[in-house]
Amino acid sequence: MMNDNVLLKVDNLVQYFPIRRGVLQHTVGYVHAVDGISFEVHKGETLGLVGESGCGKTTTGRSILQLYKPTSGNVYFDGVNLVDLKGEKIRVLRRRIQMIFQDPYASLNPRMTVEEIISEPLLIHKIIDSSKTRDRVKELLELVRLNPAYIDRYPHEFSGGQRQRIGVARALALNPDLIVCDEPISALDVSVQAQIVNLLEDLQKEMGLTYLFIAHDLSVVRHISNRVAVMYLGVIMELADRDELYKNPLHPYTTALLSAVPIPDPEIEEKRKRIILEGDVPSPVNPPSGCRFRTRCPIAKEICAQERPAWREVKKGHFVACHFA
Repeated sequence: MMNDNVLLKVDNLVQYFPIRRGVLQHTVGYVHAVDGISFEVHKGETLGLVGESGCGKTTTGRSILQLYKPTSGNVYFDGVNLVDLKGEKIRVLRRRIQMIFQDPYASLNPRMTVEEIISEPLLIHKIIDSSKTRDRVKELLELVRLNPAYIDRYPHEFSGGQRQRIGVARALALNPDLIVCDEPISALDVSVQAQIVNLLEDLQKEMGLTYLFIAHDLSVVRHISNRVAVMYLGVIMELADRDELYKNPLHPYTTALLSAVPIPDPEIEEKRKRIILEGDVPSPVNPPSGCRFRTRCPIAKEICAQERPAWREVKKGHFVACHFA
């Protein structure tokens, strides 16, 4: 049973990609992109999903949308298991879940005008009469603070920040309940990043949106998120309320990540100790046994290699996967 306030529930999600070799394309192994993660996103909140590059954040977002069919596990959206749906049923529900992509240069078709890009979802889902789409597109451009006079321009005529606004407008066209934001600001200049984050926050208040916000910049995630989940090599290590996580991290990986975030007070910054992690991130093709983080963990013991730590609630709303938390 799902709590009424839970919009999205991810239950033990696994996503493996086969590695194929040779003329006959035999499967010789698997990339363990996402390996048994569970979390919930409540209506109207922003859940931040953070971790370094290659940890499985984007794959998680795409598996939720069923752009990749999960290897196993379930994804419940408003009480409906998306994994069981096919054809028209998934198409109807997809209207309520949209995605903002990382790269505004690659995610917009260069041969389409702004009007064609933003109206495409409206026409595919037959939401609106084709004679009214132009007015709707102008409304959406105003909503994301772009001049409606730009409606006949092509993507190459815009800056990166403006292109990302067009991507946001396209995601909003179908009035979704949930938007998966896949590192929507990482390809933009720092000055523009703040504008896009503020725009997303304003839209959330106006339209009652729910976000899964994927990023690797902890300071941005702290600004926009209500709760934060920290991911490492396909597994969620810790999940807690934003302020709780930043003040009281329980997992050694979270502690190390937070030690790298600059503090704008020179006196505190000088006294603070950076935690430098040894070695490289292991390959997702052959991840370590037991705890994924043990090969780089400063407090790892023998049990960490033998047993995968249980995902447990240490105090209300604060979950962690560590034997010593």
